[in-house]
Amino acid sequence: MRSLILPILLVLKATLTRTQSTECFQYASLNSSSECACPAPFGSKDCASATCGGSALLPSWGRKLAPGITNGDGTGAGGAGEVSGGAAKGNITDATCGCNDGWGGVGCTVCTSDNACSSAFSAASVYSSFTGTPLGTLDDPLTCQTTPRTYGVGFLSCNVDNPTLHSLFPLPASLSITKFLAPSSAPVPSSFYGDPGNATAIASLWYDGVEQFYCAAEQCAQTLQGDVGSDYTCASLKCTCIPGSTFCGGAGMTYNLTSTINDLSGSLQISCADASGTCGFKQDALVSLFGSSGLSLTGCTSGECVRQSVVDSASSNSATAGTSSSNSLSGGVIAGLAVLGAFVLAALSLLALGLLAQRRARKAVVPGEEEKRRGEGVVLDFEGIGYALPVQGSGWWKRPMEGDEGKVLLDGVGGKVAPGEMLAILGPSGAGKSTLVDIISGKRKSGRTSGRISFYSPYSPNTPVRPHLAYVDQHDILHPTLTPREALLLAARLRLPESVGDAEKRTRVFEVLTQLGLADIADVRIGSGEKRGISGGEMRRVSIGLELVGRPEVLVLDEPTSGLDSVSAAKVVAVLDQLAKDPVHPTTIIASIHQPSSRLYHSFSRILLLSSGRTLYSGPGGSAPAAYFAARGQPCPENYNVADHLLEIASDPSLARKTSSSDAGEKAEVKGEDSASEGGPFGAGPSAVAAEGRVKRAKGAQATALTQFEVLSGREWRTLKRDWTLFFMHMAIAAVVGLFCGGIYWKIGIDISGFQNRIGSLFFLGSLLAFSSLSALHNLVEVRALFLRERSGGYYSPAIWLLVRCVWDIIPLRVLPTILISTIVYWMVGLSHDAARFFKFLLILILYSLALTLFNFILACSFRNGGIAILIASIINLWQMVFAGFFVSLSKIPPVLRWLQWLAPLKYCLEALSVNEVGSGLMISDTLQGVPVNVSAELIMKLLFGFKTNAYYRDVLVLFAFIVGFAAILVTIVFFRLREQR
Repeated sequence: MRSLILPILLVLKATLTRTQSTECFQYASLNSSSECACPAPFGSKDCASATCGGSALLPSWGRKLAPGITNGDGTGAGGAGEVSGGAAKGNITDATCGCNDGWGGVGCTVCTSDNACSSAFSAASVYSSFTGTPLGTLDDPLTCQTTPRTYGVGFLSCNVDNPTLHSLFPLPASLSITKFLAPSSAPVPSSFYGDPGNATAIASLWYDGVEQFYCAAEQCAQTLQGDVGSDYTCASLKCTCIPGSTFCGGAGMTYNLTSTINDLSGSLQISCADASGTCGFKQDALVSLFGSSGLSLTGCTSGECVRQSVVDSASSNSATAGTSSSNSLSGGVIAGLAVLGAFVLAALSLLALGLLAQRRARKAVVPGEEEKRRGEGVVLDFEGIGYALPVQGSGWWKRPMEGDEGKVLLDGVGGKVAPGEMLAILGPSGAGKSTLVDIISGKRKSGRTSGRISFYSPYSPNTPVRPHLAYVDQHDILHPTLTPREALLLAARLRLPESVGDAEKRTRVFEVLTQLGLADIADVRIGSGEKRGISGGEMRRVSIGLELVGRPEVLVLDEPTSGLDSVSAAKVVAVLDQLAKDPVHPTTIIASIHQPSSRLYHSFSRILLLSSGRTLYSGPGGSAPAAYFAARGQPCPENYNVADHLLEIASDPSLARKTSSSDAGEKAEVKGEDSASEGGPFGAGPSAVAAEGRVKRAKGAQATALTQFEVLSGREWRTLKRDWTLFFMHMAIAAVVGLFCGGIYWKIGIDISGFQNRIGSLFFLGSLLAFSSLSALHNLVEVRALFLRERSGGYYSPAIWLLVRCVWDIIPLRVLPTILISTIVYWMVGLSHDAARFFKFLLILILYSLALTLFNFILACSFRNGGIAILIASIINLWQMVFAGFFVSLSKIPPVLRWLQWLAPLKYCLEALSVNEVGSGLMISDTLQGVPVNVSAELIMKLLFGFKTNAYYRDVLVLFAFIVGFAAILVTIVFFRLREQR
């Protein structure tokens, strides 16, 4: 009977003092009797007082209240006495608050043995008889689970281990946590625990045995770690600092954490990896302040009285209700794998399509119009060719002035060339020779073009044809590291149909080399101005050979003999004469000649003499021009070079005007030789180009996209193999600078200055990559002229060239040096010793290098002057350094300029690298004014640099966006701007 007296008295007391509570502490709810349902270890009518003694299975009203304390200002009373702030307190470290055998932790809520659970259940049965919900018999034995894993209602009691807090509040601090995963699985009714509801948690921090603040969270789920560990993750965290407590503005206290504690919100994670007694109380603000472990907890003890059947059931299942698996991948990893998979799938798809198209093209043998016209050749007839440059205005945009025809460079020029003939266009400088051959060959011109140009078969003059027309510029733009054989073979593989076998292409190259007299130097590198190779005359013949491998029907040359000695010039003209008179493939040849010797002059069968853009003579060559001008009062002296005599006439304005006026009625006689047999083989043909039109040539590139990629990649590989200085210098500089940087920042510490140096090493890497990427700009400027020539000649698609250029610049000159220097610096500096973070570190630097490479490509394609492009790139790099966040905190930049940070790729690079480093749980240990500081590096990062702690994957996406944006701009510029225009 004695054992029933105390429970009966406590129940009667609770009944007699039952009143309507206006406020419940510990976030307790009101029960059906309008009383606060207090969770353990709290009691009293408003749940403001701590309880001690007893066990976790007893209801709050079945446990005694802890002895009361004062606030240090004389207020307060024992038991449940009130103190300033309105919250009653109790000191659980009081000598009278000892725990029963088998129980420990804050408020005696943690079981330590199975017997303790059985005894507590028996005691709880006495109280349950007064609640109307008897516990019944214990058919299933209770077990005390002392691992961090929760089955129903688990209790966790830990010591707070944080040097910074300890320096401010030196007395012992502890944290009690109750995890309500599934209260229905507990051995006692949920009302004994205060009816908390499923998947919730409450926590209280105690300082010297007195509660300082309490928190509650909902929507909790348990994730298992290993055999006994767990992560208990919750949402909707809320905390309340108890007014008047030591942490929350107690009398005489210097520090008041009320606002900080009350602002704690968001998600909560209670992480205990194993049974070692080390756990973490993680919330965003606590993680940013104290590191990845949040509020570090040591000496943790866990205890939960639970039925053995519940434990067995949970062990047989992979996860209990509310429990998730720990093997799932993070969203960022899944997104990264998805992007990588998409790129790989796209690359494989394009490769498959390329192989299919290549296979079809090699099997298809369709003779073209050129083969059908084999042995016939093509007649070129042009008439009334005019060209004028518009006069530019004086305004900023320099728009053409309306109503002004501009500067006339050609006016009514005409002529005709048949297969087997060579037309020489003569005239002094500025006469319009190059302009005329540009128009005939269909080059893009910036001015206004008019006239008629016709191409037709000599045996079908009324049928227009689209000829295979080739053009040889007066400047030899060749790849210096290739040999003539390799250069011609590349042209053959790109310009001959896929159906033509490689052996046949090699035979064609050999024929051209022999025809041009280049067989002896076929395997000598072409060279350049810096590295001597073949001679100037041989270069000119190689330039001609590049066009001959495609068997052109019309060959147009712009001053092919300029800059050559008389012997070399004679060899070039002799080759042209052989091409024109080839019985199998007669070629129509048009060449502008600056100042031919007598021997060269007599090699041409037809002559067109220009003066100030007007025709002075158009007809047969040899002595016919001399006779023509002699009949008009301009005889050629005896034994005098006819070409020099014609140039003297065209160069003297008075003679030119005199000749032009005297032949107004007789010019038809000369032109009549071209049109006397109108309707016959050399009659006037249909118009191929009307006013302001361009010549439509046969398609140049005959290779498929995959073949173009293979051929151009082969050329890039040869260039890299033969001229290895650029690659070697990139790798050597990466190694040397990496060792230099690693030596400066060797194994830096984890104090505040060491952390700043750590970020400085990352900034150094980003800045180095920014300036080293300028070599991409220079490389593209060097090959720009070659690309313009080959694109104009229809060698390949601009998209394929750009892809090859990017691949062979980015991989050997950007990715490999970046990996080398990053690896050296990363481990010498002593950054996070985590393989995953190292590869995330590499990913950011490679993305950043790729973005800057594409940006420098844009500058190289936009500006013809490489010096201007490099100057702009250097200025932009300096601007990036200012807005990267290292020199000045981003939050300190004036708002009118702060938005510029979003345009700086270096800002995202440095932020991602910094976040990746501090995200490893880096803690700063230092002493400020004698106070030890042990805070998270994330907090220092935000204060010093203004970076966001969760910005890594956002920065990755932004760098990807920069790459995509720069690539789109680059493709647009290459397709629509980077083309030959004269």
